[in-house]
Amino acid sequence: MVVRLAAAAALCLALAAPSAAAVRPVAGAAPTGLKGFLLRADESVRTVYPRTPSFAWHPVSGAVRYEFQLSTSSVFRENGILFSEGNLTSPAVSVPLTLPWITGSPYSLYARARAVLDRTITPWSKPFGFNLRWKTLPKPLPSYPGLLRWTPIEGAAAYQVWFVDLPKIVSVYSNVVDEREFYTFHQGTQWISTVRWRVRALRWVTNNSVNSLPVVSYGPWSPVYSSVNPPFSLGPLKTTATISDVVAKGRASDDAHRLMPAFAFTGSQTAAGATAELYRVYVFTDRDCVNPVFTGAVVGSPAYAPRPFGPLTLPRTVASLVSARGSYLPDGDEGSQWTADFHAAKTTELAEEAKPTTALPTAEGWTSTDKPGTGGLPSAPPAITIVPGTKLGAPVDLWDTDWPQGGYYWTVVPVAAVQPAALSTSLALVTTTGATQIVVASSVGLAAGDQIQIGPTGGTEQRVVVGVNGTTIMLSSGLTSAHGPGEPVVRLSGNLEYRELELPQEICASGRVMRFGKTSEPTLTRAAAPFASGLSPSGRLVSASTTSPRFYGTPHVAWTPALGASAYEVQWSKTRYPFRPEVDPRTGTRGLLTMGTSTLLPLKPGTWWYRVRGVNYQLPTGAQQMSWSATAKVVIAKPQFRVERSGR
Repeated sequence: MVVRLAAAAALCLALAAPSAAAVRPVAGAAPTGLKGFLLRADESVRTVYPRTPSFAWHPVSGAVRYEFQLSTSSVFRENGILFSEGNLTSPAVSVPLTLPWITGSPYSLYARARAVLDRTITPWSKPFGFNLRWKTLPKPLPSYPGLLRWTPIEGAAAYQVWFVDLPKIVSVYSNVVDEREFYTFHQGTQWISTVRWRVRALRWVTNNSVNSLPVVSYGPWSPVYSSVNPPFSLGPLKTTATISDVVAKGRASDDAHRLMPAFAFTGSQTAAGATAELYRVYVFTDRDCVNPVFTGAVVGSPAYAPRPFGPLTLPRTVASLVSARGSYLPDGDEGSQWTADFHAAKTTELAEEAKPTTALPTAEGWTSTDKPGTGGLPSAPPAITIVPGTKLGAPVDLWDTDWPQGGYYWTVVPVAAVQPAALSTSLALVTTTGATQIVVASSVGLAAGDQIQIGPTGGTEQRVVVGVNGTTIMLSSGLTSAHGPGEPVVRLSGNLEYRELELPQEICASGRVMRFGKTSEPTLTRAAAPFASGLSPSGRLVSASTTSPRFYGTPHVAWTPALGASAYEVQWSKTRYPFRPEVDPRTGTRGLLTMGTSTLLPLKPGTWWYRVRGVNYQLPTGAQQMSWSATAKVVIAKPQFRVERSGR
């Protein structure tokens, strides 16, 4: 008798003798049962997907590893290959690409797989054909005057709204947009009564395909919708509601917003009874309305929804103000803005663009020289690269709060266009001949477009202000003479200024304030069982059916898209609590970052816990992480051996 030990890791993917129920294809036969799926490998077969699917197939007996290809060609010509992976230890794969919207007759995308045996390679499987389309189009939802609202679309990162009759297209990151163009400087029914609009969803695109097939970020336009507004409401200004995926009216029982909300209000009068036609929304962290965290743009509509690409260009002169009453304003700069207590105001819509989180930091002490071996592991997800030319706009979202214990406070203040009066200051430093800027004792009230006079009587010269930076004033042209400290600087005339007529602190104290909550949506990594699939220790391709699924090799995990998420961070730990994220042996980072909604976890045998959270590019740099999902559990089986006996 001769006793031989066969290492299953090399010959049979470390499988023990399969049970009677195990699938046992003939060695050397091509893989069968190839199909796409979104969350679990046991999903029903489908051929149309709203986002890039994962793929699975029946295991092949004796397979050491699997190879997989994705192509636009059913015969997989070289120039049609989109994605290729050759180091799969389980019969499932996650595709870390944004696939194009593409349909064919019957299909335009094709997948195939084959097994690598100890001494040979099987034929490729029969191609699996499929198409990619948006599952649904945005549809109108009930809203408030001056505000459009639609159904959030799964997987959408942003939306474009087309105002059909302007025409104009604006981009937003929430499911709401205000009608500022229609109301600002003309609140009569002939301007605001009916707004025709279309909307389409946008997604983040990362194109790392082998053949660089172009991939667009937008879906199809919706039909033309019509929104009807009532006559503009007069009377005292009052806060009404915050609106996004939910509608909240300041009650503790209200749901928190998962998307940045819009703010609806009624009326046009100050607390003192003065009438205004422009308004600004503020968001504060405190009930006293002292610590602002968001400054809205000036609008004439009875609702405000943040836009990442700037406010309207407000008129600078009386003549242009008259013209604005008969036209729609373009996007641009609001001009000179002042609070009621004479501080310069600037909308968050003009804030500097945030830097997107596209990589995780390398773990401390990890270097390429002590990098663990990656044998048996699939390729790591490619680094996230934002398509060149992509503009993120201003970060117009808010941080999470512990609602209802914590939340935000918002109010609305009236704003008026004011012709600036004469203003005097003096030079603080010597200016030389030819100087194109001066330093003054105080620049309060000075703004680009003002005409100023510099110097004493008999030695004055006039210039136009082109910019203000602290107490430094930039001039339209160089000075013809030198001037000394203390010489007068007088504003002769200037552009229109936009001044708030009330202090937020005082109107919040009077009751014109409303509270709301904001919380990021966690992804779902499980239902009754984790959204996990892989090779069972008995040799079958299975999806998790318990809260503690057991797999051999690399498990495939998936999650649901989260509203507002631009990318996803995945971590895994050997303990549930405290959760200590492990280093990915392929990259040296604690976890991984992907724009997809699935991945293959590089886990060694043992019990593991994993979690997923979204990353929101509309939050400020360094604070873009969203809520973690609940942790999910997987058990990775150890390699098994069997004893073969043979006699002579």
